[in-house]
Parts: sequence; structure tokens; C-alpha cells
Amino acid sequence: MIGSASARDGGPSGGGSRERVDEAATARAVVDGHGVVTGWNEGARRLLGYRAPEVIGRSGARLLADTAHPHVPELTGLRRWSGTATLLHRDGHRLTVGLLAHHRESDGEDDWLLVSPVTRPAATPQDDAFVRRSFAQAPYTMALYDTGLRLRWANGDMERVMGLSEAEMRGLRVTEIVLDPESERTEEGMRAALRTGRPQELGAALHLAGHERESVWSVSLVPVRDSGGRLEGVLLSAHDVTEQYLARQRLVLVDDASRRIGSTLDLPRTAQELADVAVPRFADFVTVDLLPSIEGGEDPPQGPPHGPVKMRRVASQSVLEGCPEAVVPHGTVANYPERSTAARCLAEGRPVIEHITPAALADLDRTAPQRAARMRQFGFHSVLAVPMRARGLTLGVATFSRHRRPQRFEQDDLMLGQEITARAAVCIDNARRYTRERDTSLTLQNSLLPQQLPEQAALDVASRYLPASARAGVGGDWFDVIPLSGARVALVVGDVVGHGIQASATMGRLRTAVRTLADVDLPPDELLTHLDDLVNRLAGGGDAMAPLDGDIGATCLYAVYDPVSRHCTVARAGHPVPALVTPDGTVEFLEVPAGPPLGLGGLPFESTELELAEGSLLVLYTDGLVENRGRDIDEGIAAMREVLGRPAHDLEATCDDLLSTLLADRPSDDVALLVARTRALDASHVATWPVPPDPAAVAEMRKAACRQLSGWGLDEAAFVTELVVSELVTNAMRYGRPPVELRLIYDRTLICEVSDGSTTAPHLRRARTFDEGGRGLLLVAQLTQGWGTRQIPNGKIIWAEQALPAD
Repeated sequence: MIGSASARDGGPSGGGSRERVDEAATARAVVDGHGVVTGWNEGARRLLGYRAPEVIGRSGARLLADTAHPHVPELTGLRRWSGTATLLHRDGHRLTVGLLAHHRESDGEDDWLLVSPVTRPAATPQDDAFVRRSFAQAPYTMALYDTGLRLRWANGDMERVMGLSEAEMRGLRVTEIVLDPESERTEEGMRAALRTGRPQELGAALHLAGHERESVWSVSLVPVRDSGGRLEGVLLSAHDVTEQYLARQRLVLVDDASRRIGSTLDLPRTAQELADVAVPRFADFVTVDLLPSIEGGEDPPQGPPHGPVKMRRVASQSVLEGCPEAVVPHGTVANYPERSTAARCLAEGRPVIEHITPAALADLDRTAPQRAARMRQFGFHSVLAVPMRARGLTLGVATFSRHRRPQRFEQDDLMLGQEITARAAVCIDNARRYTRERDTSLTLQNSLLPQQLPEQAALDVASRYLPASARAGVGGDWFDVIPLSGARVALVVGDVVGHGIQASATMGRLRTAVRTLADVDLPPDELLTHLDDLVNRLAGGGDAMAPLDGDIGATCLYAVYDPVSRHCTVARAGHPVPALVTPDGTVEFLEVPAGPPLGLGGLPFESTELELAEGSLLVLYTDGLVENRGRDIDEGIAAMREVLGRPAHDLEATCDDLLSTLLADRPSDDVALLVARTRALDASHVATWPVPPDPAAVAEMRKAACRQLSGWGLDEAAFVTELVVSELVTNAMRYGRPPVELRLIYDRTLICEVSDGSTTAPHLRRARTFDEGGRGLLLVAQLTQGWGTRQIPNGKIIWAEQALPAD
């Protein structure tokens, strides 16, 4: 019954403190669960005379002096046993020894480690002085060890804590009294105290035999010296700091929760942060379930729910990888029976602690057999469910479970769980409220209207937008002002069918698409054709962007005004015609071919081009301005004509007059209004030269451009302009077709345009090392703030735009 490890340390004559430990001074044996000896050390041989090969693999009962009455108690369920046993020496004589037995479990196997001192140090007269000195130098519960790290004395508190008498512990090492990895560290500290002569301090978390839960100790290891200063041993004093440690850990957990929970306004992430904070310091498995009614940012019903509860799993965490304990996958709505812990805590509006007993599992078998099976499989023994409430609303429940740590949830745990859950509930409610507001706000900002109209010289513009619903920004009407090349500007007004977030999202996509197509400088009718294709793809799901729910339809009016020629080209897709007010006050509604609404597909769009006098007023609007409940569209058109026929001080006043006259109350449909007054760039701001088909003409064009810049007072721009003119004219003569024309436009910027009769557009390319050309357009792109090309009926125009020098 006695054996195991061979001696690792030398005898007391060695030079270091480790060599002072005599491993053979303790008899050690290991006996498996069947009573067979599996380990035997030198100390056991000294005690009973048997060599290891004689006992290992044989029954330990043959070592007992009386096998019929072994006087060994039943050890089932014990972690440790101590007492005396009468053993049979190899030579046949009986030997009564004190035994200390430790039950060990590892990798599914268990055995018993038995230890007994070969010889117990006898008390001597010097012990009294030894004990007195130790007692005087130690502040707490104490045990005195000699230089061989063998226990020589223990006070009453140490006996109480260990559950062993001093006599039972005398002669044993710390690692033999307490079978725990922390005892190895304590013994290392004792060696350090003997080696350095200085006290050692350490903390230890131990699950001691006879104690229900793990305890935390502050341990002091003080070297003890005699009157001559020679080391006599080590005094171990320990102080139980479990309560202080737990209180500190609770504070740390609460502080960590306050920092980590709510780092974003994303609802699922906030719930996951709660689960991550609680595992493993508070629970072994955590789930967060929310009521489906709060999805989409809406308020949940008032008051606690009763009966079975449906909740959606939004987060979980476990000490085991992959959360194998989970029955409900993330994102799934599950039903929680009325008597379940989660449903009870919601109905009662307070935390609920439930200890998992066989009776509770049997009851759960009837209502949730899969959950009961998982609880049995992983050994759940304690569950704490905490309702998530914020601002008087019940949002869901956080469930904390333990199956690895042996401690059950107690009242202090309930308060801690409630505190960190309350923090998460407020953050989740903030995320829910923010999500609701954000969806509306972002839709309005990103999809509705330009926040500020761009600066341009072609038009003076004023605008209004009036949503029909109190939920601002959920309509489908929009307008835009888009600067184009050559000082031109595009005006856009559109209306998406329907209301709400989907209509606004579609409108945002269409507005972005119009801006993209306008940047390509497509004519109005071609632009609407491409926009019609986009709407069809959105409705059918064939576009790269995700399709929207329901049917998609929209109307749109697109107009391009050129302040140099004063020409305006207009096309529309099922949209109301624009109004034109001439400088003499005449009001007319332009005859623009209707075109089908966007989304029908396959039908053509036509443009109308007209010349506008400087100071003309263009009015673009959506049908909500002229159509209203109880009023025919013709009546609205007539009322608009009357307002526009009255002189107005400025465009803002015109907008206000139109809205106040046509919309006495909140409109039943969204309203977008865009009013623009035309300007013109006269000959003093535009210079044009025909370019002869002669290479020598390039130099003449450079000189002509420099003379014009000097006349405009823009000599500082001459160097860059010469390079741009040279490159664009040369490319037109080399790759284009006659006629070639150079035009300079002096506006807010300086624009250089070269037109030719070819429709082939140039493009940037990277010139190789020995190429003689291929770098011109790259140089133009580097020296100007923008360049591009646009098609015209009889060819193309290449343009480059320069910022003007500051005054």
C-alpha cells in the first residue's frame, strides 16, 4: 500500500536548500481504484522492507497485518483520509504507522496517494525555544518547518484550516499535506527564504479538503534564526483573504463591464460584450436573449410578459470552445416555457437563481427535453437569470450558468449579475434607439437632398423640400444641382413611387446614379435611358446592389443649361413639365415629350432644346406641389401660373410664395421644388478660334491664348495654359478630324476646350522609357484640377479646367 516517486533531491549534506530535502524520509505509495499498488518509493522500502518490484502490480491488501479486519474505513466520496494502520513488515513483524491518503483524479482515472513519515522527529528540550522564537516572529496562523522543509509545529488555526492535527502533519512537507499545484509554489518560496534569508510573500488559491469552495490565502514565509543568526527553519503564516479577494474581483468585473460593454451602438455586439465580460470570471456559460418586438428599434410592450415567452438568441459565450452547451443558434427565435428560469424572471421582473436538481431536470424533460439533455451532458448545477430592463421597458433576459466551477450562485452573485446586466441593458436600449434614429437620419442625409448646393456661375438657384410624413426623410422625392464641364450645369428633380425607408433608399440610389451618369456627360435622353435600365435591374435583382422589396417606379426630369450658348436641353420620364418665366414675366409650361416613367423599360426618351434669355426662370417640381386631396392637377397648375406671374424680390421669396399658396396644410405627398434663374457668359468671358489643319497652327493657338489671358488679367495662368493648349490642339490635329476649334471660357475657373469632328475619346496611358509621346494627357491631368471629354452631335470636345490664381 505504499510507493511511488523515486527521490529527486539529495540528502541534507548537499550545498543548496533543495539538497537538504530527503525524499526517502517519507514513505509514499500509489494504489489504484482496484486496490493494486502502482507506485512505491525508497521511503516505503525503508519503512516496510519491500523493494518496488515485490509490491508493484500486486494487491495492497497483502501489506496489511490483518487482512480479515483491515480497520481501513470506507473511502468512497472522500478527497482525503488520515489515520493509523497496522502493516506487515517484510521480515514478518507488525508495524503501526500513521497514514495520510489523498484521492487523485486525472484523465478519467483515479487513485490514492498514501504518505507516511519513515521516522517522526522526537521532541527535544530545544523545541521550546524554537517554538517561542517562531511564535514571536509570526503574525498569523502558523506552521513551522525545519531546514528540510518538514513540519515541526502547527498552531491551532493551522490545524483547523487543514483539518488535521499537528501530530498528523508532523514530519510531512507542504506538498504532502496539501495536494495542490499551489503547494509546489509555496515550497519553492520556502526554499527561497532559506536561500536568501529574506521573507517571501505570495498568494495562493486552494481548494482544501473539508472546505466546500476554493479559498484565497495571503502567505508569508519567514526564515527563523537562532540566537547566533543560523537558519533553523521557515515559519509559514497564512491569512484567509477570500472575502476581500472576491469583493475586489467583483469590483474589477464591474469596472471591466463599464469599460467593455457598450463600446459601439450595434445591438448584437453590445449583447456579445456582456457575454464576453461574464465568462469565465462570473459564469461558465452565458446567453443573451431579446424580445423580438424590439427588433427594428420599436418599443417593446409595456409590463412584464406572462406565460411562454418567445425570444431571439443574440449572443452567447462559454468556457468551452464553440459553445457546445447552446441549444438555440444565434438569430433563432425560441420558445421558453412558462416555468423556465428565463420566463419566470421576466414574469416576476427580478433575478432568479435556480439550482439544478434531479427533480428540476425531470421537470425540464417534459417541457424542454433538449435543454435538459444538454444540462445533464455538461453538468449544469446552478443558473442565474436576470431580466434586462431599461427606462421601464423589458428588453430580454441574460442567463448565467455554471457547470465547471463548483460554487453555486449566491446572493452576492445575484447582485453582481444584476449590476453588469443593467449596464448592458441600458447600452442595448441606447443601441436600439440609436438604430431607429440612425436609419431615418442616414437615409435622409445620404439619399434625400444635397446638404448644400454647389457653387456655379450658370444659374442662381433656390430649393425647398417638404416631406409628407411627420417622420422626416422617409419620402422618395429629390432634387439636385450638378456642375458639368464647360461652365454648364444640370438640374434634376425626381420622385420615387411610395413612401418610407425603401422609397428613400431607392431615391438615394437613383440620385447617385444620376450624378455618375452626369459625370460621363451623357445627353439628357441617353441619361434617362441608362437610368431606366438601372431601375429595371434594381426591381429584378440583376444589379450588383441588392434589390429592394416591392415594385420600383420613379419619375425624373433632367435639364442641362449652357451659359455660353444659353441653350437648355430637357428630357423627362413621366414627370410633370417644368415652368418657364421669361424676363418680361410671361409664364409657360414647356412642351417636353413625356417619356415613360422609369422602370417600364424598352421605351424611348426624347429631348427638347430651347434658347433661354438671360434672367429667365426655370421651375422644376414634383407632383406633390400641384396635386393634392380635393384639388385637381389643372387647378394646381393654374395656381402655380398665378404665383409665378407675380413679381418676386428673389428666388427664396418665389419658393415661399409657391409653397404657401399651393400647400395650405401639410401635403399628402412629398414636395421637391427647384427654382433657377439663368445667367449668360458674354463675349467678354469667351474666346473662340478655328484651328487650321497645319502643324504650325499649334504655336499660333498658344500665342492667341496668351494674348487673351493677358486681356483678362490672368498672366499667371499663361504657362499652364500654353501647355494645355499645345497638348489638346496637337492631339486633335493628330488623332481627330477637322474642323478643330479652340475655346477659352473665363468663369469661376479657366476652361480650355478643343473640339474636333472625331468621336474617338482619348485616354491616359503610361509611356515607355524610349517613347517620344504618350505623356501629354498625363501632364494635363497633373497641371489642372480636372479634364475630360464629352460627345457633341458632330464630334467631341476635350476640356481641361484650371483653378484661377487667388487675388
